[in-house]
Amino acid sequence: MKELELKYGCNPNQKPARIFMEQGELPIKVQNGRPGYINLLDAFNGWQLVRELKAALNMPAATSFKHVSPAGAAVGVPLNETLRRIYFADEIPGLADSPLATAYVRARGADRMSSFGDFVALSDVCDVATARALQHEVSDGVIAPGYAPEALAILKTKKKGNYVVLEIDPTYEPAPIERKQVFGITFEQGRNTATFDENTFANIVTKSKTLPESAKRDLIVALIALKYTQSNSVCFAKDGQTIGVGAGQQSRIHCTRIAGSKADLWHLRQHEKTLSLPFRADVKRPDRDNAIDVYLSDEPEEVLADGCWQRLFTERPAPFTKEEKRAYLDAISDVALGSDAFFPFSDNIERAKRSGVRYIAQPGGSVRDDLVIEACDAHGIVMAFTGLRLFHH
Repeated sequence: MKELELKYGCNPNQKPARIFMEQGELPIKVQNGRPGYINLLDAFNGWQLVRELKAALNMPAATSFKHVSPAGAAVGVPLNETLRRIYFADEIPGLADSPLATAYVRARGADRMSSFGDFVALSDVCDVATARALQHEVSDGVIAPGYAPEALAILKTKKKGNYVVLEIDPTYEPAPIERKQVFGITFEQGRNTATFDENTFANIVTKSKTLPESAKRDLIVALIALKYTQSNSVCFAKDGQTIGVGAGQQSRIHCTRIAGSKADLWHLRQHEKTLSLPFRADVKRPDRDNAIDVYLSDEPEEVLADGCWQRLFTERPAPFTKEEKRAYLDAISDVALGSDAFFPFSDNIERAKRSGVRYIAQPGGSVRDDLVIEACDAHGIVMAFTGLRLFHH
């Protein structure tokens, strides 16, 4: 197949629409459904991300994409009991025996609000446990290098049989030069072939030099995620997964604030107050996710007020005060942070510290590097300059 006709482009008024190869065959097979333009942008960016994560860390990887940026990305690190609860993992048969399913559950669980209606990419052949994990989530489609027969059968039942299932040739390599058109003008550049391993962090510029293997893993997860995130972008990571992605902002501090706020929510979802919310049995997952997000926000009365809580809970939950949340977050540590370009001001470090950041990887090269390093030293943060900018547009 050299080309695939699409229903429309980014918007319904943008017709005609297709993907095609100028030379050779398309590297995908449509196993089910009818993919759209944005589905395919998410699929191809997501596939590159998980393929590189698998190559860098030698672990199955998954990502949850929305609007051409990852809402979450992860490798198959086993789940502890708390994460099993906040990810609804106990409802998934066979999860403990499938690192790929675990990676997907982590990727989806990083930011469940943003992942609603996602497009999923998997580094390995989709097994039954991963299909079961996907089965009950609101999702548009999935791309993987293959599918177990029973897994494919499960996925074909989603969305009344319209769930998009794409199979990609894992041996496919694109040309070294990439092109795209904007306003009728063709842009051309070499593909971003930057790779990451422990040598990426050889240039540690802070007084504190200790970078454990778990931190290197998490920084690699963050940097590879950033490579496929709309810039400017900042990514917080912990435990083999992203926990907060701030994408597409004009100011880097806004990226850091957004990513940090998402990371805070990921941590606060693990607090006993959140875990013990008395949801009614008939409240569905997306409604639970929305309610938790509001409960942890600065305006919890939207779910705690009389006439509101009764629709969600068997009894009115106790408020989670700002002081309680701050005390809990102040005890968080060992979070990793990646940035796709240098930090121009030390305010990014101050905000990162409030979300438990202990390890940072960024390109370096700002005229204020010395002030950023000084701020890291003041907080005992380990920072490596990678020399690699990772803008993606």
